[in-house]
Amino acid sequence: MASARGGQPVRRGVGRAAAALVLLAAAVSGCAEGQTAAVEVPDDPGVVRTVAGAVRGTVADDHRYFAGIPYAAPPLGVLRWQSPAPVESWTGFRDATRPGSRCIQDTSSDVDRRPPSEDCLTLNVWTPPPSDEPQPVMVWIHGGSFLNGSGDIYPARRLAGRGVVVVTLNYRLGALGFLAHPALGSGGDVGNYGLADQQAALRWVRENIAGFGGDPDRVTIAGESAGGMAVCDHLVAPGSRGLFSAAIIQSAPCQAQYDLPAAQEASTAYAADVGCADPRVAADCLRSLPADRLAAPLTYARFGTERLSGPVAGTEALPEKSFTAITSGEAARVPVMIGTTQDEHTLFAALQALRGRTFDAATYPGLLAEAFGPHGPAVAARYPPERYGGNVALAYSAAVTAAEYACVTDRMADALADQPVYAYEFGDRDAPAPEPLLEAPFPVGAAHSLELRYLFDVGGAPPLDPAQQRLSEEMVDYWARFVATGSPGPGWPELTSGPAGERMWLQPDGSRVITDFEQKHQCAFWAGLGS
Repeated sequence: MASARGGQPVRRGVGRAAAALVLLAAAVSGCAEGQTAAVEVPDDPGVVRTVAGAVRGTVADDHRYFAGIPYAAPPLGVLRWQSPAPVESWTGFRDATRPGSRCIQDTSSDVDRRPPSEDCLTLNVWTPPPSDEPQPVMVWIHGGSFLNGSGDIYPARRLAGRGVVVVTLNYRLGALGFLAHPALGSGGDVGNYGLADQQAALRWVRENIAGFGGDPDRVTIAGESAGGMAVCDHLVAPGSRGLFSAAIIQSAPCQAQYDLPAAQEASTAYAADVGCADPRVAADCLRSLPADRLAAPLTYARFGTERLSGPVAGTEALPEKSFTAITSGEAARVPVMIGTTQDEHTLFAALQALRGRTFDAATYPGLLAEAFGPHGPAVAARYPPERYGGNVALAYSAAVTAAEYACVTDRMADALADQPVYAYEFGDRDAPAPEPLLEAPFPVGAAHSLELRYLFDVGGAPPLDPAQQRLSEEMVDYWARFVATGSPGPGWPELTSGPAGERMWLQPDGSRVITDFEQKHQCAFWAGLGS
């Protein structure tokens, strides 16, 4: 199928000119009950009727784009820290040419000028041109440590050009998405409001995507980093059963998850910090706070030296930690694509260095103790800086990459291998990086998240060179074929469990199958440490 063409003019609805910003904002779902108010829908590819009402998006020669569609009611007032409620119906044509607001988050260090809002449960849909045949669907869950981000930074024009309907979504983040304060209760979606939002978006897809040309029986959930962790959760969450038929997990430290007692303790401390220490009135106090008071990060789990928020295990919504359930054989039986980048943790080490952290021989033992506790000396022996050109930051990053990403992914892939599993490693160490990372005192290589610009038209970094552009087109083809068929193609073998499992090595000089992934990342060593 032909790739999407760049630079095409965008038409709004029935021909009114507008520039379609390649932004996507999406979030939690939940469809309105009842029927849409009577409205005559014209024979216009820019207009689609949903359960809640008709939307008017933008149309180009090679794709359509519908943005800012609500899939759940705004979680305001009494709906704060409640399961997503159905969206109210509307009459007429709802403007779907611009993404909705990103969810409340800490904006102190980002460059996005758009103000966040608690009214953020919207999604965006990229589609191929209208067709008589239902098209496969990919639902993309954004990353950001469950603390920041939005769906609107993943323009999916090229995937749509391969015949894939792509849905990107927003979901509640940080304290608003994952607070597990005992005063909010202990049942239902407590501590998992952001996960429930994602499930509501998946239900919206099931009920509405056919109107956009999508096939509700061919839905692949996909995500990177925290988004990949969410995919792990959906593979085992009772409320996600039947809402998808395949999964893509990219660079996801799925073992980094809190259980309910620890999350309750952290949530109680968080409530006290924002002025709601009295447990007798904490729920009312928290719900009365202005939303911006809840933008401060609520962090639970840790990987390496990084902290994140996220879904809470040991709850009705997520009875068991996803990594434990997956490696115990309890995941949904669906085709899975799973992989990492070669140098995941250099991104975080670079950000630490830019904030003033020192990486040298004197600080190396402390770095490893912080990341690995009493195993620090054993890790130092396995990852001496001399093997990395004397660079402490690269030695440290290689250790965390192996322990928290590569070997975690390897264990999950092996556990899933009684169903179709396709594994990869992204290895372009010259991948374009955002400008701040270029100031780091060491090369970041194939760092965490840098493969995303090979799949989506994300900005903020130098353009791909011709060889990288060829890899990008190849990767888009692989991902699109997996979404369409459950397999990335005949040249990419299924993974078999064991140390010689075959993975695709994604590289500009020619992607190829490799069998040394476990040895390269020393996964036997990490298994021996219990990582």
